[in-house]
Amino acid sequence: MIHLTLRQLRYFDALARHGHFGRAAEACTISQPALSMQIKELEEALGGVLLVERNARQVALTELGEKLAQRVGDILRSVDELADIARASRDHLVGRLRIGMIPTIAPYLLPTVIGNLTRMHPELDLHVRETVTPNLIRELAEGRLDTAIVALPISEPWLTEVGLFTETFLLVRPGADEGTPVPSSETLREMRLLLLEEGHCFRDQALSFCNMRLSPPREVLDASSLSTLVQMVGAGIGVTLIPEMAVAVETRSASVSVARFEDPQPSRTIGMVWRKTTPLARQLLQISEVVRLSAAAVREQDMP
Repeated sequence: MIHLTLRQLRYFDALARHGHFGRAAEACTISQPALSMQIKELEEALGGVLLVERNARQVALTELGEKLAQRVGDILRSVDELADIARASRDHLVGRLRIGMIPTIAPYLLPTVIGNLTRMHPELDLHVRETVTPNLIRELAEGRLDTAIVALPISEPWLTEVGLFTETFLLVRPGADEGTPVPSSETLREMRLLLLEEGHCFRDQALSFCNMRLSPPREVLDASSLSTLVQMVGAGIGVTLIPEMAVAVETRSASVSVARFEDPQPSRTIGMVWRKTTPLARQLLQISEVVRLSAAAVREQDMP
């Protein structure tokens, strides 16, 4: 009889995802030698097979290791769903909740959401992950997140989407431009436009408003955060668009002016998504209402 442990499977899953013993050990909060020993014991338990090719720089899965990694992921998701089924039977929200958020929402919404969830559901153990949409969707599919707050639509048939609120995009220009006419989307094509780097959905939304999705603008500079974009505008490097929720935080220490576009204004819908198969669907719907109310409170507080 083969004797495997869930610990061994979780460590192997981490190694398969990270492709590096050090990073996998860090993700599992154990030492690298301890993780290496568990992988070795897993290989021995399976009959002395080789699951990974080891060298000084990286780890590559063998053909058998690749096949096993897929099955191990399925097993671990099933085990986690057993715990979710038990949690779903409770009248109130308890236990671990793994929630993801895109970077153009997290800094402005997260503090209020965490505060409200902690106050209303004190038995929740919140784990927050901030990253771009493709990563969040992949981690939802792999069962490493319970839900994510993203810009809709995602349009994946295996996901439930719940809209939370709509927010407009505002134009941020150097302070010297205060009071000058607001450029149209066509005019923006001829300006030095500052955008988030590739991978951010907000970049694609801004390019869509400017009709730049298929043909590149004259000149674009990229940044990794909205804060950097606004500071670059304040330094006179160009102009940018940022979501309304970010304006109060990001412009308070920059010499910039903020203006609204003429109707129809560019906007996006923010919502929550989760797997249709999750046993926690009813609880996540409750969470979505807390997030909706939190967003309304943040937006009201930021209004002049």
